[in-house]
Amino acid sequence: MKVTKILTVVLGLGLFTSCQQKKDDSEVLKKILTDYFDGIKTNDLDKLNSLTTTDFVLFEDGAIWTNDSLVKPIPGVKSFKGTWTFDDMKVNIDQNSGDIIYYNHGDFIINDTIKMQVDFLESATFKKVDGQWKMNFLHSTVRK
Repeated sequence: MKVTKILTVVLGLGLFTSCQQKKDDSEVLKKILTDYFDGIKTNDLDKLNSLTTTDFVLFEDGAIWTNDSLVKPIPGVKSFKGTWTFDDMKVNIDQNSGDIIYYNHGDFIINDTIKMQVDFLESATFKKVDGQWKMNFLHSTVRK
């Protein structure tokens, strides 16, 4: 009887800790994603690289991007400002990998005069590298 109570308590604590870890990791993945877009906004290559794996790629609108190509100036674009809003995030996590699917709304100003709003359907994958979460893939498609 005593052994049964001890096992019940130990299993219950283990389950609680496991659920709590996934919730904490879920928030970590969301923060990495939002920090990544902040890095795009500030054109901060060091920040982008610190949040991603060395083999990170971004698929967007039929093109393959890296962190380096994201921060390079676009010909004909003197200035670019963007803000992003994320909605309906769904996070899935296991021990060493995770993913987020979500909607992204972007507000952009190009060359200080052209204003655009674009809605995206996106997904990001993450993996643990040396015990730390990193984004390793991002896919973005314009919503119709």
